[in-house]
Amino acid sequence: MTTLRNRAAGWHRPLMLLVSAMAVLTVVAAVGVVADPRVLTGAPIWLKPLKFAISFVLYGVTLAWMLSLLPRRSRAAERAATVIVAMSVLEMVVIVGQVLRGTTSHFNGTTTLNAVLFDVMGVAITVLFAAQFVLAVVLARRSLPDRAGGHAVRLGLAVSLLGMLVAFPMVVQRPAGAAAGISGAHSVGVPDGGPGLPLLGWSTTGGDLRVGHFVGMHALQALPLLAILLDRFLGARLDELTRARLVLVGGTAYAGLTLLVTGQALRGQPLVAPDALTLAAAGVLVAATATATTLVLARRSRRTGVVLVG
Repeated sequence: MTTLRNRAAGWHRPLMLLVSAMAVLTVVAAVGVVADPRVLTGAPIWLKPLKFAISFVLYGVTLAWMLSLLPRRSRAAERAATVIVAMSVLEMVVIVGQVLRGTTSHFNGTTTLNAVLFDVMGVAITVLFAAQFVLAVVLARRSLPDRAGGHAVRLGLAVSLLGMLVAFPMVVQRPAGAAAGISGAHSVGVPDGGPGLPLLGWSTTGGDLRVGHFVGMHALQALPLLAILLDRFLGARLDELTRARLVLVGGTAYAGLTLLVTGQALRGQPLVAPDALTLAAAGVLVAATATATTLVLARRSRRTGVVLVG
């Protein structure tokens, strides 16, 4: 624990400052959820800042950790990370500011000020996407000590970029019955603010594009965790090459899952009520992943067998 803390002290400072600020905001927003009785689009008004603050804590820590894996410093990567921090802060300032004003931050063009603030958020997320792309390119070109871990980091960044992209259809949604000036929506086929899953708020009556966005973004944590678990529990039984190939299989499956739940949402279908087509696609994804995993393990067995005979 002491070693990890000492390493973290040398991580990218702007990212760690972002993490600290978002941790404080998490506490403030959690208090707001309990203490502030206001409701916006069917949810406590402070719930959106709470969810975004938690997400940015995870996002910032993960990116800082990834940068720490580089065998030598990269100015391009560090500058890209600093841009990500600036855009994240800008996004949160708008979100919290709109909560304090008692109105929505996303898809809100009801007044000139609201429209400008939403446009600012759009520019911020576009710049953030570009900065993360630069970060992904730098990490893709640098060799990391562990091959499986390197694949996990690169795929995590790539699939999280996919997670950002699948959120863009939210902006072009034209929800029926929406108030004048509202352009865009999380939900597909039903108005925003209807019945949803606890805490997450994902629609239980229609499609919800936040599902694919959430799944894709958290590839940043899920795929490195897969590499860590493979090393921790199977490191003595599986060689580095096999573990790296398993991470590639996992990353491909994770990208497929992101596209699957996004396609489900675009068809106006709730995550909790998949139809036959969605179930069939999920079955194909599971079968393909299981087959690829089996082939990787079988190839490893054959290679081990050859070495033992020789």
